[in-house]
Amino acid sequence: MIGRSEGARGEVVLRRRVSDGPDVEELIINGAFAMDSSETSTERLLADLAVPSGRAQRVLIGGLGLGYTVSAVSTKDVESIDVVEIEQCLIEWAHQGVTAELAAVAADPRVRLHTSDIKAFLEGVSVEPVGPWDAIVLDVDNGPDFLIYEGNRALYTGTGLKAAYSQLTPGGTLAIWCQHPARELLMLLKAIGVSAAEHIIDVSRGRRSFPYTIYTISRPQGNGVHKAPACGG
Repeated sequence: MIGRSEGARGEVVLRRRVSDGPDVEELIINGAFAMDSSETSTERLLADLAVPSGRAQRVLIGGLGLGYTVSAVSTKDVESIDVVEIEQCLIEWAHQGVTAELAAVAADPRVRLHTSDIKAFLEGVSVEPVGPWDAIVLDVDNGPDFLIYEGNRALYTGTGLKAAYSQLTPGGTLAIWCQHPARELLMLLKAIGVSAAEHIIDVSRGRRSFPYTIYTISRPQGNGVHKAPACGG
């Protein structure tokens, strides 16, 4: 075991599992598997889809986890990355450098780690920092059908998705990681904008294959607001 913490939302365990190849780091929350380091290709794809041009001024990431999504985003030409993690222990472990990936995240001068609920940032009620962002990545759950915390359900409602979408700059992209396809989530995103898309990636883990899924939606380059011409005087 690398780290263990007991808090208001339950138990968070970070452990290392010996395997035939490199050792595998696992994050377990309240006894449920959250993620591990054995397969991180979809974290890289998540970054590619969220920052398709490879450049962005500001990125907001919901969920620190083991740090792989943040690391993937940090390979882009990004000026600042705000990472919001509800579990203080994960941020502390990053600063302590308990794993190489978390240590690299904490050492990146572009990264700011915030202990908070991502909903406060998306709803614009956080004091600092505030949006908009050029990209928003939600990697806080295994999807709306497999929540790490029940309180996160609001993120995947029409209201929650609209709040996230409203925090994007023109041309900005919202990207959401899910363990498997979530058709209702796609329908809610399509109700917000025509750019909503579903990206299914078949990932092999041992003898099993999983249809990991990323949902994206981008704001139009223009703000869609047409100003009335000025009146002559």
